[in-house]
Amino acid sequence: MKLKPNVTSASCVQLFGVLPTGQEVKAYEISNTKGMTLKVMEYGATIIALKKTLKNGTVIDLVLGFDTLNDYVNSFLLPSAPYFGATVGRYAGRIANATFDLNSNKIVLNKNNNGNALHGGLEGFSQKLWQLEQLKTENNPSVSFTYSSPNGEEHFPGELKVTITYTLTEENELKIEYKAVSSEDTVVNLTHHSYFNLEGQNSNVLEQELQINAAEILATKDMIPTGELLPVVNTEFDFTIPRSCPKVIDTTFVLDAKETLGATLFSKKNNLKMDVYTNQPSLHVYAGGNCFNQIKGKDDAQYHQQSGICFETQNFPDAPNHSHFPSAVLERGEVYFHKTSYKFQTF
Repeated sequence: MKLKPNVTSASCVQLFGVLPTGQEVKAYEISNTKGMTLKVMEYGATIIALKKTLKNGTVIDLVLGFDTLNDYVNSFLLPSAPYFGATVGRYAGRIANATFDLNSNKIVLNKNNNGNALHGGLEGFSQKLWQLEQLKTENNPSVSFTYSSPNGEEHFPGELKVTITYTLTEENELKIEYKAVSSEDTVVNLTHHSYFNLEGQNSNVLEQELQINAAEILATKDMIPTGELLPVVNTEFDFTIPRSCPKVIDTTFVLDAKETLGATLFSKKNNLKMDVYTNQPSLHVYAGGNCFNQIKGKDDAQYHQQSGICFETQNFPDAPNHSHFPSAVLERGEVYFHKTSYKFQTF
């Protein structure tokens, strides 16, 4: 028997828009007792807004995004889709040549990035209409969505049932938890794709400080991992001590330990810090947001390449093609579990 979604407060729900298919998309807003607010919609299980009040009383929206559903839909037609706030899957990052072997079978995926498969293929989880499972508005409010990916979707094997839960704790922490179960052996790598800017929509991240607890990065050629791990010491990728955010970065960092502090972003201007924690083996850091002057962002912002910075906690890109990388295989009946949190502090 299918249970009806547990919605505890109708005031938290609004119609955000209608898809070209005629399907309605609802948005859900939750707030903790500290005044922090999260707004998430069903399309892509996407974060639309994450607002925090600074010490001086100013309310700041910490993530990039759009004002309308149409803009989110149309953003996937841009020369490079930004994936603002979206849930990415089945496989975040690139799979080389859109192929991999699983149980002695060659799996051939849809190609959508220079002959490779990126972020799930032609239409990944970021463009799917997720279903509300539960909305809680008491202390540590949360909202949960589910999506059932059919066997063979984008040519991935197995029916994959996914649940994602966003929780806004009373410690001003955004917790994201993913669970997935497959009907067949498959590969899974989910991530969250918000672009953070601790100074708001019409700013850049270049004066914000970045620290990453990683001694190695993945070596790549044409954006595909070669299989080699490179030390960051004495390179431009050494963020083991705080440094200004770079103008360009699109790099996978190998985290030193699981379930510990992975990265920190700090704004001196707003005395605001964000710490990133995860149980995943890597953190892909990407500065961007460029909408090619075709779509305006929130607050009429003209987003550019330094408008925000992503902290994509995940398994290694192209792990299915590298036996010495952490395995991305989810066996039939096993439970995939991924948790990441973004904790905010004002000073």
